[in-house]
Order: sequence, then structure tokens, then C-alpha cells
Amino acid sequence: MQLSFAILSLTGALLLAQESHKIVNPEGAPWVKAKDGSESITIREDATATEYIVRYPAGHVFRPHWHTVNERIVLIEGRLSLKQGDAAETLLEAGGYAFLPARQVQRTKCVSKTACTFYVLWDGKLDFNPAQ
Repeated sequence: MQLSFAILSLTGALLLAQESHKIVNPEGAPWVKAKDGSESITIREDATATEYIVRYPAGHVFRPHWHTVNERIVLIEGRLSLKQGDAAETLLEAGGYAFLPARQVQRTKCVSKTACTFYVLWDGKLDFNPAQ
């Protein structure tokens, strides 16, 4: 878990270097609840990047989808099953990093018995395009 926070801190520091100082601690931040049972903290939303910390309940299955921009994930807690495009399914463990290229269908599940919490960054404005 310490490794994921170190990666998160480094990534955030590099991306926010051009902006004013910003610190987000999940324990004291305002989590926003969604209809699907997830919670999120918005870190940044602009034309150049979208960043969140998100938490999905154990067993959550994401609808197949794709984005027009690249996506990066650092898993803080839990275990994610990821299937990108035609690639084989892989497991992302806590502290792990995933790069998901734009325009490829994603099939993702939280396969742990605990919630899946992760930092996620998209290389631009976030969009969600449903897929089969």
C-alpha cells in the first residue's frame, strides 16, 4: 500500500507541477456517491487531464466500455481483473499500475473481497463509450 501512495504522490506531483499546490487525503476528502455504489474524489477535470480517486464495492463489474483518451490506474486497495481489447485477462494487485490505451474496449471487475480503491488519470476530458 505504501508503494501505491508513493506512485500516486509522484504522479500527482508531476501532473500538478504547473498548477498551484494541492493535497488530497482520502480520509478527509469529500467522497461523492454514485448510483452504481461507487464513491469518488475529483482531483482535477480540465481539457488536458481528468483525475479521480475512486472506490468500488467488492464484486463490482464495470460495463464494457472504451475512452477516447489513454487511462492510467494505480490500485490502492483490492484486486482488479482487467481485460483490454483482445488481450488476455490480467489481475492488478494493490500497489500495481495499469496503462489502458485509448479506444480499446475495457472489461473490468473488482474481484477482491474488499473494495477496490484506485487513483485514475485520463489524458484529457473523460468520456464513457458503452461497448458490447
